[in-house]
Amino acid sequence: MHPPALVAGDARVEPAECPSRAEVRQGVDALDRALVALLAERQRYMEAAARIKPDRDAVFDQARIDDVVAKVLTAAETHDLAPEIAEPVWRLLIDRCIAHEFAIYDRTRS
Repeated sequence: MHPPALVAGDARVEPAECPSRAEVRQGVDALDRALVALLAERQRYMEAAARIKPDRDAVFDQARIDDVVAKVLTAAETHDLAPEIAEPVWRLLIDRCIAHEFAIYDRTRS
């Protein structure tokens, strides 16, 4: 038994109850919209980090990356998300967020 969906918004059929590809696609599309909103909010936190960090060397923090990935893998297990999906997705997300943070840091300090 999977935990109930945590994302509010568009009505969708539970995955196990989907009678057709149309319902599967509707659910995926609704979740994609929710993920975009969450990623945009995460991006704003990265922009705040760029504003707050005292120097450029503070933007890349391997210990923090390792901590984030470990926490994500723990959360993934709780929600039955395969680590083979969670880890590479978050490592790419972190990589792109760091690149964005560097760009914001440089833009605001020029």
